[in-house]
Parts: sequence; C-alpha cells; structure tokens
Amino acid sequence: MILRSVQACAVMLTAAALVPGGAHLLALANKIGLPQDQYFIVQGIYRGWALLGMVLIGALAANVILAVLQREDRIAFLLAAAAALSIALTLVIFFTWTFPANQATDNWTFVPPNWRQLRLQWEYSHAVNAVITFVGLFCVTLSVQSARR
Repeated sequence: MILRSVQACAVMLTAAALVPGGAHLLALANKIGLPQDQYFIVQGIYRGWALLGMVLIGALAANVILAVLQREDRIAFLLAAAAALSIALTLVIFFTWTFPANQATDNWTFVPPNWRQLRLQWEYSHAVNAVITFVGLFCVTLSVQSARR
C-alpha cells in the first residue's frame, strides 16, 4: 500500500513539475524575438510562479523515496533513481542559469545592459529543464510499470 501511494505521488508530482517548464518551452518561439519592452511586459505573467518550486521539491523527494522503496527491484530502482536525478538536475540548471537571470533583472522588472544574454539564458534553461523533466516523467512511469507486484 505504501509503495503504491509513493508511486502515485512520484508520477503525479513529476507530471506537475513538467507543467511550468512545458509552458515555458512552448512559449519560447513566440517570446525569444520580442523587443525589450514587449518581452519585459510578457515576463510579468510569471509573477507568483516561484511557488511551483515546491512541486519540484515534492517530485524530487517522492522519486528518492520511491527509489529507496524499490532498491530490491533493480530495474524499478534504477528508473526511479534516474527520475530523481533528472529532477535534481533541473534544480542545478535552475540555480545555475535561471535564478541568476531573475536576480539580475529583479524578476524582469529591471533592464540591465546584458538583458538579451539573460533572456537567452533564462529561456533556454527553462527549455532544457522541460526536456529533462519529461525524461524524469518517462523514467518514473517506466519504474512504476516495471515494479514487481
């Protein structure tokens, strides 16, 4: 019963973690070439999205717990561990590229001279994270499907 609950939480939280990254990825083509004033206006729609970081922490925790619970089942364990590593990697990318861009622009309310470079850094870090989160979702789903009953 506990394993089933953790499996469900890991899949749901990992799927939920894909939502904001997926939204950023899908918006990238329409935003990347916007002039400065339009880009900064559009960035305002993300105010409050920082709270979604809790979903990432939950997804990471759920996938780590799932890996630990499945440590006797090699394939399920490795897949759950890969999902956890995927989520952890998205956090590394966020704090290496996305967060510094948010800081340098005061969450896109201040225009620094290098705003174009920061835009690229911000947009592409989100795009990469969407792909990595999708890989994590794929791994955790396979882990659940392959787990011994």
